[in-house]
Amino acid sequence: MTSTTSAPDARTDRWRVARPLLAITFWLVVWQGASLVVHQKILLVGPVEVARRLAGLVPTGDFWSAVGLTFGRITLGFVAAALVGVLLAAASAASRWVEAVVGPAVATIRSTPVVSFIILVLIWADASRLATIVSFLMALPIVHATVYEGIGHRSASLLEVASVFGVSRWRRLLAIDVPGVLPYFVAACRTGVGLAWKSGIAAEVIGLPAGTIGEQLYQAKLFLQTADVFAWTVVIVVVSFLFEKLVLWLLGGFERRLSDGGAV
Repeated sequence: MTSTTSAPDARTDRWRVARPLLAITFWLVVWQGASLVVHQKILLVGPVEVARRLAGLVPTGDFWSAVGLTFGRITLGFVAAALVGVLLAAASAASRWVEAVVGPAVATIRSTPVVSFIILVLIWADASRLATIVSFLMALPIVHATVYEGIGHRSASLLEVASVFGVSRWRRLLAIDVPGVLPYFVAACRTGVGLAWKSGIAAEVIGLPAGTIGEQLYQAKLFLQTADVFAWTVVIVVVSFLFEKLVLWLLGGFERRLSDGGAV
């Protein structure tokens, strides 16, 4: 009985791993074929050329310096957006006056094109702070709106029980408020990380702070080094993906700890 049930599970697990690998392989083949058809390396290079360029970039100190600098600045902007967004959402949910003041400001930030913020920040601040400020501004509305929605969808029955039995605010926070809002915060982080990286890199390409990924991208475009453009784009996608997975892993660990010891 055990062998008959484990065999389908093993096949399912193998296919779960194989499917994305086959999909990636398919698109790499399409990419390589398109580059051979175009046959103009200035317009389109294949994955083989990009892999070679990455092999040349990764061992250099300048590569890791650029990745570290950009990663630190965008991460700082995203973390600040997560903290401020949660605080503003909680304050807005607690007070209609705060909501009346904060709501239009957040809506304005959400509707303003990222390029407008980039230009304004370049006027007001140094280019080295550009990626942090822009990534903060782009992720903030996502966190605020999603967490605010989560606060409104907490379990009314559990809140009523906590009120009837006189549960302290701290215990209610850990047992009801945070578990109820956390899935919304995770969703906000999943969207906000990608948005922070896209806007942060765009800010660097326009502002050209020294020693960053954005500057490397601009230099590659300026000198028509298409392989470098693709190589740095691959780096951005990989680093953004890994950072998102790290954030979600940390939040998942926090959620498990909360479920183990957060009951009323």
